[in-house]
Amino acid sequence: MFSFFSFLRIMGSNSFQNKFTCSLCDKYFIDPVTLGCGHSFCMPCFCLSWEEDAQHPPLCPVCKEKSHQMNLKTNIVMMTRVFLARRTGPYDLPSSEEQICEIHMKTKNFFCEVSKDVLCLPCSKTKEHGAHMHCSIEWAAEEYRQKLLKQMRSLWEKTQENERNLHRETSKIRNWEKLQLHLPQPVVPQLSSWPITGLMDWLEQFQVTRHVPVFEDLQCWLSGPDLPGVNNTPTRPKYFLAWGAESFTSGQHYWEVNVAGYCNWAIGFCDDFWAKKNDMALDSEGIFLLFCIQENNQCSLFTSSPLTPQYVRRPLGQVGVFLDYEAGLVSFINAATSSIICSFPSCSFSSALKPFLCSGHP
Repeated sequence: MFSFFSFLRIMGSNSFQNKFTCSLCDKYFIDPVTLGCGHSFCMPCFCLSWEEDAQHPPLCPVCKEKSHQMNLKTNIVMMTRVFLARRTGPYDLPSSEEQICEIHMKTKNFFCEVSKDVLCLPCSKTKEHGAHMHCSIEWAAEEYRQKLLKQMRSLWEKTQENERNLHRETSKIRNWEKLQLHLPQPVVPQLSSWPITGLMDWLEQFQVTRHVPVFEDLQCWLSGPDLPGVNNTPTRPKYFLAWGAESFTSGQHYWEVNVAGYCNWAIGFCDDFWAKKNDMALDSEGIFLLFCIQENNQCSLFTSSPLTPQYVRRPLGQVGVFLDYEAGLVSFINAATSSIICSFPSCSFSSALKPFLCSGHP
């Protein structure tokens, strides 16, 4: 007659226990799930395997068959058999030495639910643990295993829900992108205009003096007041000259001039003293200018005080002028290449400086 104890002996045999071990972790099934192909795995092992492979739908780790069943359920029959096999067969414990109580030299078979210690029978009846609740270590292990499985299943369900939400949002974004591609585009878009504030204030920063004859030897220039009754307006003046309205006695200042298309020009700073005079000697002190001069279809750069040639490439666009009054520095910068053309270092400024601009026609 086949008794229950005979069944337990069969369950405890090694050959039978191998049927209840996961092929991924080689241990007893934990929350076993069975795929459509018939292979069973621990729920945690299968989830980790799926996340590592990143396959949609997941593949069976054994036969590589696709598993379209996403809502995995615990195999109750398998879990019951695994529970019996674990109770009747050898279970995993740290080591034989750790199972023996050092005081009573008895096997530790009991788990104290209050102190969370593994005890032998005499220790469980001591004054320290006698009033506590105890259970077998197999029962305690199974109880905690079920708690962990419950938490892991909850996390797995949340992960699945997040995956579904992400998939839905991704599909929405792709659909919107397709709709945007098919929207009609206007042939002639409407142009909008806005007022540019501060432009007139910026232009009024400079005062322009008319009728400034410039000597061809480039050694000096001469200007004079408009005489009443005298028509000084030429049909096409050769040069125009401008002084900045503001004088600088401290700080750092920077401005740019567009010299594109111009071959004869001079820009920089001069002492306020020269702005009140009608002539200027280019080799005098207090003049910090950069010149571009065209002669025989050849454009050359010079600096003043004294007039010195600069063997660098002529800038063809924006030229920046930088003043650091405290440092005694005036620099000229090619804005297109962000490179310094030349500098007046270690200058000694004795008075206020005004921006200066002189240009011929293109």
